[in-house]
Amino acid sequence: MSIEESKKPHTSSAVKNRYNAKVYDTVKALLPKEMVKAFKEKLKAKGMTQAQIIKEAVEKFLAE
Repeated sequence: MSIEESKKPHTSSAVKNRYNAKVYDTVKALLPKEMVKAFKEKLKAKGMTQAQIIKEAVEKFLAE
């Protein structure tokens, strides 16, 4: 490892986890396996993430 590499800042997982716990919360849904499989396949085909779709749906719902 060079001197330059050792000077790069490293954010520990613990720090990231504390930040995420303070700023974010979790929403969980139990869905039929077939629906989840189709959902994940469509996400992959569109190059999107689960969080992105769920966030957009919640934003749309809240704007009503």
